[in-house]
Amino acid sequence: MPFFVLSPLESEALWLSLKVSAWSVAGSLPLGLAAAWALGRGRFPGKALLDGLIHLPLVLPPVVTGYLLLVFLGRKGVLGAWLHDNLGITVAFNWKGAAVAAAVMSFPLMVRAARLSVESLDRGLEQAARTLGAGPVRVFCTVSLPLILPGLLTGAVLAFARSLGEFGATITFVSNIPGQTRTLPLALYSLVQTPGGESGAFRLCVIAVLVSLAALLASELLSRRLEKHLKG
Repeated sequence: MPFFVLSPLESEALWLSLKVSAWSVAGSLPLGLAAAWALGRGRFPGKALLDGLIHLPLVLPPVVTGYLLLVFLGRKGVLGAWLHDNLGITVAFNWKGAAVAAAVMSFPLMVRAARLSVESLDRGLEQAARTLGAGPVRVFCTVSLPLILPGLLTGAVLAFARSLGEFGATITFVSNIPGQTRTLPLALYSLVQTPGGESGAFRLCVIAVLVSLAALLASELLSRRLEKHLKG
């Protein structure tokens, strides 16, 4: 097989990774914005604890995070059993669980980037909008959100890139099932363990680098365009 031609297993892993990463970012983006706003603007008891819990996946071993997800969201888990029995939703050992694991591991990066934008937001512009009669919701949608959009976009792209590379929590929570949970990093791991799989592993390694680099470059370009548009 030519080097640049992906096998069915490799193509399947690539598209599954893109799907899982996209859903992980889409699902966690509203919560990430809310968390960034609470940490950047809020004053409430337990703020430091909330900040620590949000950033905990950055310092915990990914396997520990995956195990905790299995305890809470597994078929017999605290929340997983209720989801299955009442809503018919099963998260563990399928692509939805892989998306959840990726979202949890990438969430701190999203929040950190968005929080920086929230903290640097000029409150004078919001106050000016309020003096002109705009309500809180309208001020947020027309003034605050456009101004923090570059940071939010940067956080989303960083979370997407991090989701593409998620391994430890994913393999612990949803295992390594071909066509279901075998994302690009897990497929690379499987190929490394397979005799004669070195070329496939190297192809996936190159693809992972290129896709992640493209995501970071796209984030930088879009952020610059948004900032230029807002200043203009």
